[in-house]
Amino acid sequence: MRQPTRLDYCQYLLSSPLNYTLTPFADHSEGFSHDRINRYLAGERIPPRLVWEHVKDHIALTPEGYVIFDDTVLDKRHARKIA
Repeated sequence: MRQPTRLDYCQYLLSSPLNYTLTPFADHSEGFSHDRINRYLAGERIPPRLVWEHVKDHIALTPEGYVIFDDTVLDKRHARKIA
């Protein structure tokens, strides 16, 4: 099993139309487990500038439009049911 790279993760983000979480990435990437991807991302810093450089040509700018990135992770250790 090889280590994921920044290119692997960025390609996944660019190609995934709906779900950007680690589970689908691991499910659809041969050789990457959820834990391996999680460990990689915990140690890798992907600055917003780098993401913007890769996506800016795919975004139509309008005065009424917004691009929102939210990497919030809610602590659900004590939840009985996770939605």
